[in-house]
Amino acid sequence: MTDRDRRTIRDLAKRVSEIAASDEQQVRPDRWVAQNSLQPLRPLVYCSPEGSWEELVPTEHLLCEDDGARGIEHGLRMRIYAAEHFDDDQVCDAQFRVPLAVTNTGWGLGPEFERPQEHRGAYVWDAPITDLQDLEKIQTPSAQHDPAESRRRLEYYDELLGDILDVKPAGSWWWALGIIDEWTFLRGITQTFMDMADFPEMVHAGMSKLAQGKLAWLDSLEQQGLLFLNNGNDYVGSGGFGYTDELPQDDFSGRARLRDMWGFCEAQTMSEVSPAMHEEFVLRHQLPILEKFGLNCYGCCEPLHLKLDFLMARVPNLRRISISPWADKRISAEKLQGDVIFSWKPNPAPLAGIEFDPEWVRSDIRDTVQIAREHGCVLEIILKDTHTCNHRPERFDEWTQIAMQEAVGAAE
Repeated sequence: MTDRDRRTIRDLAKRVSEIAASDEQQVRPDRWVAQNSLQPLRPLVYCSPEGSWEELVPTEHLLCEDDGARGIEHGLRMRIYAAEHFDDDQVCDAQFRVPLAVTNTGWGLGPEFERPQEHRGAYVWDAPITDLQDLEKIQTPSAQHDPAESRRRLEYYDELLGDILDVKPAGSWWWALGIIDEWTFLRGITQTFMDMADFPEMVHAGMSKLAQGKLAWLDSLEQQGLLFLNNGNDYVGSGGFGYTDELPQDDFSGRARLRDMWGFCEAQTMSEVSPAMHEEFVLRHQLPILEKFGLNCYGCCEPLHLKLDFLMARVPNLRRISISPWADKRISAEKLQGDVIFSWKPNPAPLAGIEFDPEWVRSDIRDTVQIAREHGCVLEIILKDTHTCNHRPERFDEWTQIAMQEAVGAAE
Protein backbone atom coordinates (compact mmCIF):
# COMPACT_ATOMS: atom_id res chain seq x y z
CA MET A 1 0.00 0.00 0.00
CA THR A 2 1.42 3.38 -0.97
CA ASP A 3 1.59 6.35 1.39
CA ARG A 4 -1.08 8.04 -0.73
CA ASP A 5 -3.37 5.03 -0.43
CA ARG A 6 -2.83 4.98 3.32
CA ARG A 7 -3.70 8.68 3.69
CA THR A 8 -6.82 8.24 1.56
CA ILE A 9 -8.08 5.33 3.64
CA ARG A 10 -7.34 7.00 6.96
CA ASP A 11 -9.11 10.20 5.90
CA LEU A 12 -12.19 8.21 4.92
CA ALA A 13 -12.06 6.29 8.21
CA LYS A 14 -12.01 9.58 10.11
CA ARG A 15 -15.16 10.67 8.29
CA VAL A 16 -16.85 7.36 9.18
CA SER A 17 -15.88 7.91 12.82
CA GLU A 18 -17.35 11.42 12.76
CA ILE A 19 -20.64 10.17 11.36
CA ALA A 20 -20.81 7.30 13.86
CA ALA A 21 -20.41 9.74 16.78
CA SER A 22 -23.40 11.86 15.75
CA ASP A 23 -26.49 12.00 17.96
CA GLU A 24 -28.66 10.51 15.23
CA GLN A 25 -26.47 7.44 14.82
CA GLN A 26 -26.48 6.88 18.57
CA VAL A 27 -30.27 6.51 18.77
CA ARG A 28 -30.80 4.33 15.72
CA PRO A 29 -29.82 1.00 17.36
CA ASP A 30 -32.62 1.43 19.91
CA ARG A 31 -35.15 1.57 17.10
CA TRP A 32 -33.98 -1.82 15.80
CA VAL A 33 -33.98 -3.32 19.30
CA ALA A 34 -37.62 -2.26 19.69
CA GLN A 35 -38.45 -3.51 16.19
CA ASN A 36 -36.91 -6.92 16.78
CA SER A 37 -38.72 -7.19 20.12
CA LEU A 38 -42.03 -6.66 18.28
CA GLN A 39 -42.45 -3.32 20.06
CA PRO A 40 -41.90 -0.94 17.13
CA LEU A 41 -41.65 2.81 17.52
CA ARG A 42 -42.71 3.22 13.86
CA PRO A 43 -42.06 1.40 10.57
CA LEU A 44 -38.31 1.29 9.98
CA VAL A 45 -36.72 2.11 6.63
CA TYR A 46 -33.58 0.67 5.05
CA CYS A 47 -32.22 1.50 1.60
CA SER A 48 -29.80 -1.04 0.11
CA PRO A 49 -28.69 -0.08 -3.44
CA GLU A 50 -27.05 -3.49 -3.96
CA GLY A 51 -26.34 -3.76 -7.70
CA SER A 52 -26.63 0.00 -8.14
CA TRP A 53 -23.63 0.76 -5.95
CA GLU A 54 -21.41 0.82 -9.01
CA GLU A 55 -23.48 3.77 -10.24
CA LEU A 56 -23.42 5.58 -6.88
CA VAL A 57 -19.77 5.00 -5.99
CA PRO A 58 -18.10 4.10 -9.31
CA THR A 59 -14.92 2.13 -8.97
CA GLU A 60 -13.28 4.29 -11.65
CA HIS A 61 -13.53 7.23 -9.26
CA LEU A 62 -11.52 5.53 -6.52
CA LEU A 63 -8.20 7.13 -5.64
CA CYS A 64 -6.21 4.20 -4.31
CA GLU A 65 -3.86 2.26 -6.58
CA ASP A 66 -3.36 -1.04 -4.74
CA ASP A 67 -6.20 -3.53 -5.29
CA GLY A 68 -6.54 -4.28 -1.58
CA ALA A 69 -6.56 -0.60 -0.71
CA ARG A 70 -9.21 0.04 -3.38
CA GLY A 71 -11.45 -2.55 -1.77
CA ILE A 72 -11.16 -0.85 1.62
CA GLU A 73 -11.70 2.57 0.05
CA HIS A 74 -14.81 1.41 -1.76
CA GLY A 75 -16.31 -0.05 1.41
CA LEU A 76 -15.68 3.12 3.41
CA ARG A 77 -17.03 5.35 0.65
CA MET A 78 -20.25 3.32 0.50
CA ARG A 79 -20.74 3.73 4.25
CA ILE A 80 -20.19 7.47 3.98
CA TYR A 81 -22.44 7.80 0.94
CA ALA A 82 -25.31 5.98 2.65
CA ALA A 83 -25.02 8.14 5.76
CA GLU A 84 -24.85 11.40 3.82
CA HIS A 85 -27.57 10.62 1.26
CA PHE A 86 -30.11 8.17 2.65
CA ASP A 87 -32.69 9.35 5.16
CA ASP A 88 -33.25 5.89 6.58
CA ASP A 89 -32.64 3.88 9.76
CA GLN A 90 -29.42 2.02 8.94
CA VAL A 91 -26.64 2.54 11.43
CA CYS A 92 -23.17 3.83 10.60
CA ASP A 93 -20.95 2.57 13.40
CA ALA A 94 -17.26 3.04 14.08
CA GLN A 95 -16.32 -0.60 13.67
CA PHE A 96 -13.99 -2.04 11.07
CA ARG A 97 -14.51 -5.77 10.77
CA VAL A 98 -11.63 -7.99 9.74
CA PRO A 99 -12.66 -11.43 8.40
CA LEU A 100 -10.83 -14.44 9.76
CA ALA A 101 -8.88 -16.63 7.36
CA VAL A 102 -11.47 -19.39 7.05
CA THR A 103 -12.18 -21.53 4.00
CA ASN A 104 -15.00 -23.95 3.31
CA THR A 105 -14.06 -27.33 1.84
CA GLY A 106 -17.35 -27.44 -0.08
CA TRP A 107 -19.44 -30.32 -1.35
CA GLY A 108 -16.71 -31.91 -3.46
CA LEU A 109 -18.56 -31.29 -6.71
CA GLY A 110 -20.40 -28.46 -8.37
CA PRO A 111 -21.99 -27.30 -11.61
CA GLU A 112 -20.13 -26.21 -14.72
CA PHE A 113 -21.31 -22.72 -15.63
CA GLU A 114 -21.63 -21.28 -19.12
CA ARG A 115 -21.56 -17.50 -18.77
CA PRO A 116 -22.00 -14.81 -21.44
CA GLN A 117 -19.57 -12.03 -22.19
CA GLU A 118 -22.18 -9.41 -21.29
CA HIS A 119 -21.91 -7.95 -17.80
CA ARG A 120 -24.58 -9.56 -15.57
CA GLY A 121 -25.90 -11.57 -18.48
CA ALA A 122 -27.96 -14.74 -18.09
CA TYR A 123 -26.11 -18.02 -17.62
CA VAL A 124 -26.80 -21.74 -17.70
CA TRP A 125 -25.06 -24.66 -16.07
CA ASP A 126 -24.61 -28.41 -16.24
CA ALA A 127 -25.83 -30.03 -13.03
CA PRO A 128 -23.58 -32.88 -11.84
CA ILE A 129 -26.23 -34.97 -10.05
CA THR A 130 -27.95 -37.24 -12.55
CA ASP A 131 -29.04 -40.22 -10.41
CA LEU A 132 -29.16 -41.46 -6.83
CA GLN A 133 -25.69 -42.99 -7.06
CA ASP A 134 -24.24 -39.52 -7.68
CA LEU A 135 -25.22 -38.53 -4.15
CA GLU A 136 -22.27 -40.58 -2.93
CA LYS A 137 -20.00 -37.96 -4.54
CA ILE A 138 -21.27 -35.25 -2.17
CA GLN A 139 -18.71 -34.67 0.56
CA THR A 140 -19.35 -33.28 4.02
CA PRO A 141 -18.05 -29.70 4.10
CA SER A 142 -15.98 -28.36 6.96
CA ALA A 143 -14.48 -25.04 7.99
CA GLN A 144 -10.69 -24.76 7.93
CA HIS A 145 -9.05 -21.91 9.84
CA ASP A 146 -5.56 -20.46 9.49
CA PRO A 147 -4.97 -18.76 12.89
CA ALA A 148 -1.61 -17.29 11.88
CA GLU A 149 -3.13 -15.58 8.85
CA SER A 150 -6.04 -14.32 10.95
CA ARG A 151 -3.60 -12.75 13.43
CA ARG A 152 -1.61 -11.20 10.59
CA ARG A 153 -4.75 -9.62 9.12
CA LEU A 154 -5.92 -8.25 12.45
CA GLU A 155 -2.50 -6.78 13.27
CA TYR A 156 -2.24 -5.20 9.83
CA TYR A 157 -5.61 -3.46 9.99
CA ASP A 158 -5.18 -2.50 13.62
CA GLU A 159 -1.94 -0.72 12.73
CA LEU A 160 -3.64 0.95 9.74
CA LEU A 161 -6.91 2.04 11.37
CA GLY A 162 -6.94 1.04 15.03
CA ASP A 163 -6.49 4.60 16.31
CA ILE A 164 -9.55 5.75 14.31
CA LEU A 165 -11.98 2.84 14.20
CA ASP A 166 -12.73 -0.16 16.41
CA VAL A 167 -10.87 -2.89 14.52
CA LYS A 168 -12.24 -6.29 15.45
CA PRO A 169 -12.23 -9.85 14.10
CA ALA A 170 -15.37 -10.97 12.36
CA GLY A 171 -16.74 -13.73 10.24
CA SER A 172 -19.94 -14.16 8.26
CA TRP A 173 -19.73 -17.59 6.69
CA TRP A 174 -23.15 -17.71 5.14
CA TRP A 175 -25.97 -15.53 3.90
CA ALA A 176 -28.77 -18.09 3.90
CA LEU A 177 -28.89 -21.72 4.96
CA GLY A 178 -31.89 -22.82 2.91
CA ILE A 179 -30.00 -25.60 0.96
CA ILE A 180 -32.72 -25.84 -1.70
CA ASP A 181 -30.89 -23.39 -3.95
CA GLU A 182 -27.70 -25.41 -3.53
CA TRP A 183 -29.62 -28.55 -4.47
CA THR A 184 -31.03 -26.97 -7.63
CA PHE A 185 -27.50 -26.04 -8.71
CA LEU A 186 -26.45 -29.66 -8.24
CA ARG A 187 -29.56 -31.22 -9.79
CA GLY A 188 -30.99 -28.43 -11.99
CA ILE A 189 -34.08 -26.33 -11.38
CA THR A 190 -36.30 -27.88 -14.05
CA GLN A 191 -35.21 -31.38 -13.09
CA THR A 192 -35.94 -30.66 -9.42
CA PHE A 193 -39.47 -29.60 -10.33
CA MET A 194 -39.92 -32.78 -12.34
CA ASP A 195 -38.49 -34.89 -9.52
CA MET A 196 -41.08 -33.62 -7.05
CA ALA A 197 -43.73 -35.39 -9.09
CA ASP A 198 -41.83 -38.24 -10.75
CA PHE A 199 -38.86 -38.98 -8.50
CA PRO A 200 -39.63 -37.62 -4.99
CA GLU A 201 -37.12 -39.93 -3.32
CA MET A 202 -34.35 -38.12 -5.21
CA VAL A 203 -35.38 -34.73 -3.81
CA HIS A 204 -35.64 -36.07 -0.27
CA ALA A 205 -32.35 -37.93 -0.48
CA GLY A 206 -30.52 -34.93 -1.90
CA MET A 207 -31.98 -32.42 0.54
CA SER A 208 -31.31 -34.76 3.47
CA LYS A 209 -27.70 -35.17 2.36
CA LEU A 210 -27.22 -31.40 2.11
CA ALA A 211 -28.95 -30.76 5.43
CA GLN A 212 -26.69 -33.25 7.21
CA GLY A 213 -23.65 -31.72 5.56
CA LYS A 214 -24.70 -28.18 6.43
CA LEU A 215 -25.27 -29.16 10.06
CA ALA A 216 -21.83 -30.75 10.22
CA TRP A 217 -20.28 -27.61 8.73
CA LEU A 218 -22.08 -25.38 11.24
CA ASP A 219 -20.90 -27.65 14.02
CA SER A 220 -17.32 -27.33 12.79
CA LEU A 221 -17.61 -23.54 12.94
CA GLU A 222 -19.04 -23.66 16.45
CA GLN A 223 -16.52 -26.17 17.78
CA GLN A 224 -13.59 -24.13 16.46
CA GLY A 225 -14.91 -20.90 17.96
CA LEU A 226 -15.37 -19.32 14.55
CA LEU A 227 -18.86 -17.95 15.10
CA PHE A 228 -19.58 -14.31 15.89
CA LEU A 229 -22.67 -12.80 17.45
CA ASN A 230 -24.94 -11.07 14.92
CA ASN A 231 -27.10 -9.22 17.44
CA GLY A 232 -25.77 -5.76 16.60
CA ASN A 233 -25.18 -3.84 13.39
CA ASP A 234 -25.41 -7.06 11.42
CA TYR A 235 -27.51 -7.60 8.31
CA VAL A 236 -29.84 -10.50 9.08
CA GLY A 237 -32.21 -12.36 6.83
CA SER A 238 -32.96 -10.65 3.53
CA GLY A 239 -33.31 -7.24 5.16
CA GLY A 240 -33.17 -5.70 8.61
CA PHE A 241 -30.54 -5.63 11.30
CA GLY A 242 -29.79 -7.90 14.22
CA TYR A 243 -29.93 -5.47 17.14
CA THR A 244 -31.65 -7.29 19.99
CA ASP A 245 -31.45 -7.79 23.73
CA GLU A 246 -32.83 -11.33 23.35
CA LEU A 247 -29.51 -12.67 22.11
CA PRO A 248 -27.16 -14.11 23.19
CA GLN A 249 -28.77 -16.64 25.53
CA ASP A 250 -28.65 -16.15 29.30
CA ASP A 251 -25.92 -18.76 29.69
CA PHE A 252 -23.61 -17.08 27.15
CA SER A 253 -20.02 -17.12 28.44
CA GLY A 254 -18.23 -15.19 25.69
CA ARG A 255 -18.00 -17.81 22.94
CA ALA A 256 -20.75 -17.57 20.33
CA ARG A 257 -22.91 -20.59 19.64
CA LEU A 258 -25.59 -21.06 17.01
CA ARG A 259 -28.29 -20.63 19.63
CA ASP A 260 -26.87 -17.19 20.41
CA MET A 261 -27.40 -16.07 16.81
CA TRP A 262 -29.96 -15.18 14.16
CA GLY A 263 -30.53 -17.88 11.53
CA PHE A 264 -32.00 -17.59 8.06
CA CYS A 265 -33.48 -19.85 5.40
CA GLU A 266 -35.18 -19.05 2.12
CA ALA A 267 -36.43 -20.90 -0.95
CA GLN A 268 -36.38 -18.51 -3.88
CA THR A 269 -36.22 -21.25 -6.49
CA MET A 270 -39.45 -22.66 -5.06
CA SER A 271 -41.54 -19.52 -5.68
CA GLU A 272 -44.15 -21.32 -7.79
CA VAL A 273 -44.18 -24.56 -5.84
CA SER A 274 -47.41 -25.24 -3.94
CA PRO A 275 -47.55 -24.79 -0.17
CA ALA A 276 -47.84 -28.55 0.30
CA MET A 277 -44.77 -29.27 -1.83
CA HIS A 278 -42.81 -26.47 -0.17
CA GLU A 279 -43.55 -27.94 3.22
CA GLU A 280 -42.80 -31.53 2.15
CA PHE A 281 -39.67 -31.10 0.05
CA VAL A 282 -38.09 -27.95 1.47
CA LEU A 283 -39.15 -26.91 4.96
CA ARG A 284 -38.90 -30.38 6.51
CA HIS A 285 -35.20 -30.45 5.59
CA GLN A 286 -34.60 -26.86 6.71
CA LEU A 287 -36.12 -27.29 10.16
CA PRO A 288 -33.15 -29.17 11.73
CA ILE A 289 -30.98 -26.20 10.71
CA LEU A 290 -33.40 -23.52 11.90
CA GLU A 291 -33.80 -25.30 15.23
CA LYS A 292 -30.16 -24.52 16.02
CA PHE A 293 -30.66 -20.74 16.15
CA GLY A 294 -31.97 -18.39 18.81
CA LEU A 295 -34.04 -16.24 16.42
CA ASN A 296 -34.88 -16.87 12.76
CA CYS A 297 -35.71 -15.07 9.55
CA TYR A 298 -37.37 -16.67 6.56
CA GLY A 299 -37.77 -15.78 2.91
CA CYS A 300 -36.36 -13.41 0.33
CA CYS A 301 -37.78 -12.72 -3.15
CA GLU A 302 -40.23 -15.63 -3.18
CA PRO A 303 -43.89 -14.72 -2.54
CA LEU A 304 -44.85 -16.38 0.74
CA HIS A 305 -48.38 -15.10 1.38
CA LEU A 306 -49.93 -18.53 0.68
CA LYS A 307 -47.34 -20.31 2.84
CA LEU A 308 -47.43 -18.21 5.99
CA ASP A 309 -49.69 -20.54 7.97
CA PHE A 310 -47.29 -23.47 8.04
CA LEU A 311 -44.17 -21.28 8.24
CA MET A 312 -45.48 -19.46 11.32
CA ALA A 313 -46.62 -22.71 12.87
CA ARG A 314 -43.45 -24.72 12.27
CA VAL A 315 -40.38 -22.48 12.03
CA PRO A 316 -38.91 -22.22 15.55
CA ASN A 317 -38.14 -18.79 17.00
CA LEU A 318 -39.44 -17.12 13.84
CA ARG A 319 -39.13 -13.34 14.12
CA ARG A 320 -38.87 -11.91 10.56
CA ILE A 321 -40.58 -12.94 7.29
CA SER A 322 -39.83 -11.39 3.92
CA ILE A 323 -42.87 -10.10 2.06
CA SER A 324 -41.62 -9.64 -1.49
CA PRO A 325 -42.98 -7.41 -4.27
CA TRP A 326 -44.80 -10.48 -5.62
CA ALA A 327 -46.60 -11.28 -2.36
CA ASP A 328 -50.15 -10.17 -1.57
CA LYS A 329 -49.67 -7.49 1.08
CA ARG A 330 -53.15 -7.69 2.55
CA ILE A 331 -53.16 -11.48 2.94
CA SER A 332 -49.68 -11.24 4.47
CA ALA A 333 -50.76 -8.61 6.96
CA GLU A 334 -53.82 -10.61 7.96
CA LYS A 335 -51.63 -13.64 8.66
CA LEU A 336 -48.70 -11.96 10.36
CA GLN A 337 -50.57 -9.49 12.57
CA GLY A 338 -48.04 -8.38 15.21
CA ASP A 339 -46.56 -11.84 15.76
CA VAL A 340 -43.72 -11.73 13.21
CA ILE A 341 -41.98 -8.78 11.58
CA PHE A 342 -43.53 -7.84 8.22
CA SER A 343 -40.27 -7.30 6.31
CA TRP A 344 -41.69 -5.65 3.21
CA LYS A 345 -39.65 -5.35 0.01
CA PRO A 346 -41.16 -2.67 -2.25
CA ASN A 347 -40.91 -3.18 -5.98
CA PRO A 348 -37.53 -1.69 -7.02
CA ALA A 349 -38.57 -1.21 -10.65
CA PRO A 350 -39.45 2.50 -10.27
CA LEU A 351 -35.81 3.29 -9.57
CA ALA A 352 -34.62 1.47 -12.68
CA GLY A 353 -37.02 2.86 -15.26
CA ILE A 354 -36.65 5.68 -17.76
CA GLU A 355 -38.78 7.94 -15.59
CA PHE A 356 -39.04 8.01 -11.80
CA ASP A 357 -42.58 8.56 -10.51
CA PRO A 358 -42.38 9.76 -6.88
CA GLU A 359 -46.16 9.85 -6.50
CA TRP A 360 -46.46 6.16 -7.43
CA VAL A 361 -43.74 5.36 -4.90
CA ARG A 362 -45.54 7.36 -2.22
CA SER A 363 -48.87 5.74 -2.99
CA ASP A 364 -47.38 2.24 -2.84
CA ILE A 365 -45.66 2.89 0.49
CA ARG A 366 -48.65 4.67 1.99
CA ASP A 367 -50.94 1.80 0.99
CA THR A 368 -48.65 -0.75 2.63
CA VAL A 369 -48.26 1.32 5.79
CA GLN A 370 -52.05 1.61 6.07
CA ILE A 371 -52.59 -2.14 5.56
CA ALA A 372 -49.96 -2.94 8.17
CA ARG A 373 -51.49 -0.49 10.64
CA GLU A 374 -54.96 -1.99 10.18
CA HIS A 375 -53.64 -5.40 11.25
CA GLY A 376 -51.20 -4.30 13.95
CA CYS A 377 -48.17 -5.44 11.97
CA VAL A 378 -44.56 -4.73 12.85
CA LEU A 379 -43.56 -3.24 9.51
CA GLU A 380 -40.16 -2.51 8.03
CA ILE A 381 -39.61 -1.09 4.55
CA ILE A 382 -36.53 -2.60 2.89
CA LEU A 383 -35.53 -1.35 -0.56
CA LYS A 384 -33.23 -3.86 -2.24
CA ASP A 385 -32.60 -5.77 -5.48
CA THR A 386 -32.02 -2.47 -7.24
CA HIS A 387 -29.63 -3.62 -9.92
CA THR A 388 -29.62 -0.23 -11.62
CA CYS A 389 -30.98 3.25 -11.01
CA ASN A 390 -30.60 4.16 -14.69
CA HIS A 391 -27.55 6.20 -13.64
CA ARG A 392 -29.71 8.54 -11.55
CA PRO A 393 -28.32 8.15 -8.03
CA GLU A 394 -30.55 10.91 -6.67
CA ARG A 395 -33.52 8.56 -7.02
CA PHE A 396 -32.38 6.69 -3.92
CA ASP A 397 -32.26 9.95 -1.97
CA GLU A 398 -35.78 10.82 -3.04
CA TRP A 399 -37.09 7.32 -2.37
CA THR A 400 -35.75 7.29 1.20
CA GLN A 401 -37.18 10.76 1.86
CA ILE A 402 -40.62 9.59 0.74
CA ALA A 403 -40.41 6.34 2.69
CA MET A 404 -39.30 8.10 5.87
CA GLN A 405 -42.05 10.70 5.57
CA GLU A 406 -44.66 7.94 5.34
CA ALA A 407 -43.05 5.92 8.14
CA VAL A 408 -42.93 8.90 10.50
CA GLY A 409 -46.47 9.84 9.52
CA ALA A 410 -47.65 6.37 10.50
CA ALA A 411 -46.50 6.99 14.07
CA GLU A 412 -48.27 10.35 14.44
